[in-house]
Amino acid sequence: MNTTATISGKMALMSQVAGPQSFGRVDEDGTVYVRTPEGERAVGQVPDATGEEALEFFVRRFQSLETEVDLLESRLKSGRLSPHNAQQAAGKLHSSILQANAVGDLAALAARLDALNPDIEAKAASQREEKADAQAKARQAKEGMVSEAEKIAAGTDWRGGVTKFRNLLDEWKKLPRIDKTTDDELWHRFSTARTTYTRRRKAQFAEQNAKREEARKIKEAIITEAAPLATSTEWGPTARDFRDLMARWKAAGPAPREVDDKLWKQFRKIQDTFFDARTAAMSELDEEFKGNLEAKVKLLDEAEKQILPISDVSSAKEQFRAFLDQFNELGKVPRDAIRRIDSRLRSLEEKVHSAEQAEWKRTDPQARERAEETVAMLQSQIDKLTADARKAEAAGKTTDAAKARESIGTYQTWLDQARKTLDDFSA
Repeated sequence: MNTTATISGKMALMSQVAGPQSFGRVDEDGTVYVRTPEGERAVGQVPDATGEEALEFFVRRFQSLETEVDLLESRLKSGRLSPHNAQQAAGKLHSSILQANAVGDLAALAARLDALNPDIEAKAASQREEKADAQAKARQAKEGMVSEAEKIAAGTDWRGGVTKFRNLLDEWKKLPRIDKTTDDELWHRFSTARTTYTRRRKAQFAEQNAKREEARKIKEAIITEAAPLATSTEWGPTARDFRDLMARWKAAGPAPREVDDKLWKQFRKIQDTFFDARTAAMSELDEEFKGNLEAKVKLLDEAEKQILPISDVSSAKEQFRAFLDQFNELGKVPRDAIRRIDSRLRSLEEKVHSAEQAEWKRTDPQARERAEETVAMLQSQIDKLTADARKAEAAGKTTDAAKARESIGTYQTWLDQARKTLDDFSA
């Protein structure tokens, strides 16, 4: 029979009956010892403390380790911890437990960690399958990208093609590598398609240079034709003439880059001369819009007072929609007030939107789930300690019962804090 296993089994039975305190003792000089399958070892002293207080101090350390094991089991079960990280955490915690200066059934606690190994390995195997699946999907995706790249290279989308190739390349970089031979072959096809496209595009642009020179001549003629229109006071017909000239300008296409901006500035200056004069003549119309401005400002003032500050997001959204319907029914405002009114409108809309986003973040289901898990774990620990206290009381072990009740008080404090955090999600 395995002597160590027998001792460990007996110690586990003692733990169930008397709790972690049964694994420790305090000698006359205040040194606290813990019993393990390998024998008894000192875990330390607590200055200025009674023997019971010193023993309880090291029991609480053991209970902290139990809590860490509980959390690790919970996180592994919920899938919130990767197999690799779980294995590292379990190994580190295993070493900490076996070497811990704590009083309790350290061997049994370490055995709980060992029991996690099959589950960790199963999850690791599942993860490897997922990785293989991801590589298969990556290969399929890259093959699709290569086909798309070769299609672009054979086409004539000289402007959009550059962006498409850039986007394909960005997507390619995000995908994991597959086996080297296949990956290199696919990349060679992709790179060849991009090179082919680039060469054809350059040849096409060389052909377009001649067209750009012709565009320069057309635009110079348009400028000559537009110059007399700058001083016209026939607002409607002349505005239409300018629209026609603009259409011809656009149809001419780009001139050589070194002169295109210069020609546009000349043409735009002629247009500005006419349209500025028209604007001055039409500024009198703004007087008619002052009434609309006053009504919109009043409506905005009322909406800001009614909606801000936002305490109820749903109500604020409804009030904003109702306000916006009324606001849009009003007519135009003077041109110099458009930016100011629009700025206030956007500001109010952004505040409603920000409040809506904040409300969503506050009710984030993942954060709520984490809070719920913490509450459940702490409540489970309290229930366990309560059961231990009742057993101790039934057995007449008042000291053990009192210590269990004291631990319950500590966990209850943590539970109250955790519940407050959870309640915030329902506020």
